[in-house]
Amino acid sequence: MTAELVRGQNHTLPQTRLEIRVSAGTPVVAGVTLADENGTVHGAEWVAHPGAPRLPGLEVPRQAAAGHRLAADLDAVPAEVHRITVLLALPTGIGGPVRFGAVAAPFVAVTGLDGDEIATFTLTGLDTESAVAALELYRRQGAWKVRAVGQGYAGGLAAMLADQGLNGAAELAHSIQEAVTRATARTVAPPPPRTPDGDRVGHGPRPAPAPDVPPVPAAPPTTPGAEPLTQPAPPPGTAATGGPVDYTHPRRQTSAPPPPPPTAPPAAPGSPAQPVAGDATGWSMEERLYNQIWGMFEDLARTTAAYRSAVEFAESRMEQELDRTLSDPRNRIGGAGDRAREQARAKRDELTSRAKEVLDRDIAQLTAEAAVVEPALPTAYAGWDNPVWHAYRVPMEIPMALRIGDLHLPEATGLRIPLLVRLPLERGIWVDSGRTASGAAALADTAQLRRLAMESAVAHAARLLAVYPADEFSVHVIDPAGAAAGPLAPLVRSGALVEPPAAGPGGVTSVLARLTRRVDLVQMAIRAGAADSLPPDVDTGQHLLIVNDFPHGFDDRAVTQLRYLADEGPSVGVHLLMVADREDAAAYGPVLDPLWRSLLRLTPVADDHLADPWVGHAWTYEPLRVPPGSRVLDDVLAQVAAARSTWRR
Repeated sequence: MTAELVRGQNHTLPQTRLEIRVSAGTPVVAGVTLADENGTVHGAEWVAHPGAPRLPGLEVPRQAAAGHRLAADLDAVPAEVHRITVLLALPTGIGGPVRFGAVAAPFVAVTGLDGDEIATFTLTGLDTESAVAALELYRRQGAWKVRAVGQGYAGGLAAMLADQGLNGAAELAHSIQEAVTRATARTVAPPPPRTPDGDRVGHGPRPAPAPDVPPVPAAPPTTPGAEPLTQPAPPPGTAATGGPVDYTHPRRQTSAPPPPPPTAPPAAPGSPAQPVAGDATGWSMEERLYNQIWGMFEDLARTTAAYRSAVEFAESRMEQELDRTLSDPRNRIGGAGDRAREQARAKRDELTSRAKEVLDRDIAQLTAEAAVVEPALPTAYAGWDNPVWHAYRVPMEIPMALRIGDLHLPEATGLRIPLLVRLPLERGIWVDSGRTASGAAALADTAQLRRLAMESAVAHAARLLAVYPADEFSVHVIDPAGAAAGPLAPLVRSGALVEPPAAGPGGVTSVLARLTRRVDLVQMAIRAGAADSLPPDVDTGQHLLIVNDFPHGFDDRAVTQLRYLADEGPSVGVHLLMVADREDAAAYGPVLDPLWRSLLRLTPVADDHLADPWVGHAWTYEPLRVPPGSRVLDDVLAQVAAARSTWRR
């Protein structure tokens, strides 16, 4: 029976392997502090937070999110620790609320590995506080108990940590918020797909881990400029029992008309479900494929997290067993120690082998699904090597998303997940031309890397031009030194650009002034409810500004205008695509940090810098490449230019 706690009430914990679930109405930072019997936190190494998410027996999410799962194995907590405090804090620097009184009351639940709730606590009565100590797990007479605390701090994390006796509380609080900001900037956060009834599409509760596998916390963060992704916790009593992971995707099955056309014969009873393209909820095949791809993305993230967690647990368990055995001097001589080592390694190998079998099965199922889905993708979702591009025609409607690359994990390098972003773009893109972008970039020649970065930007622009109806998407280019003439040639010779690339101080000033004026006028018209009164020279279509080699050729005024376009432009149809090396902008100091964080960083070569929004894996991003010798890019741009010319007559 679940104990519904009130502030100050405690409850005995019947088990020591737990999951702590947090549900809030806004993204929050979750962490834990460890304290001695006097409640004192002795140093930063006694605090688990997004920048340092693991302590012995504890793991917290790496990102701010509206929902969290914290894993706890109290048997593995050091003996000198007597109190574990679960803390929540509002993140700073991402434009969210600054006090808990402005959001819904956070809800915290302590559950077992089977998902059943042991104790719950709703943190009511908060007002100006921006940080709160939610729960406390503490030792009492050899057993563990949980107490509802609910102590808020208007001074934020720094005040909370200082209250627990931590020296350097302000510095640690600052580093925690910085870690959250960095994680938010690099996270791929898809807008939540919706069912025809308007509800968010979920993928069901993840299976409960096996008895010897610790739970994996999931952290769906919210990225500035993107619609928050909400991943609700499974209701009490609905956690799946042990056994194979079912990849028939029960909540990705089509439940809205029209049903997807069958592409595979029905599976025999008891056999694995046959993958089908469009096996997800949605009104159209495009929407179903979009939801299916994100479902595959989440499934691969979670099954890999379960495998990694099982391997880490097996290693930790082996080390603990060896420590206990070898702590007895009698086991250090003779064959007892050798037998203990062999037994511990055998248990480790057995757990790892079982986890690998599950991972291989799940990856095989997802690989089969990808093989069916990839050929069925529409133009906007397809890679350049997909035959669908050879039948390309300028569309009449805007698609819901665009593919900008592929993602994969080291456990499944052959399984590529398309990286889709919603249209219209909700944040700008930064193609990193720096040599520190990745290991592959560090080995490349500087000039070659800049050329690859610009070619990647041109390919992104071409895809955007290709998926919009004629004359509804315009591309502007700023190339201050004229250094990108080669990579820009496909856009220039096709006639798809609004005007030739702007060069020199005058060209930079002119383009930025026009786009800034457009943003100002459209914003004023929207606020006044007078969109029809815009001047006739204001194009209300979507605009993309490609900036090469930033910040070369930009003075302080131009930098300010560029930051303004990055912040305010997406909401009114002006988008930014920058090709830049962040090191080159070091002379501006931290003034450009908000600009970099507001953009989605991509690389012209493979790099593992993007994180998924569920468990925060580092995914390797692969840019889309035009096949060698292919004219698909030139042919597509030629059709776009011809359609634009016909439209303007």
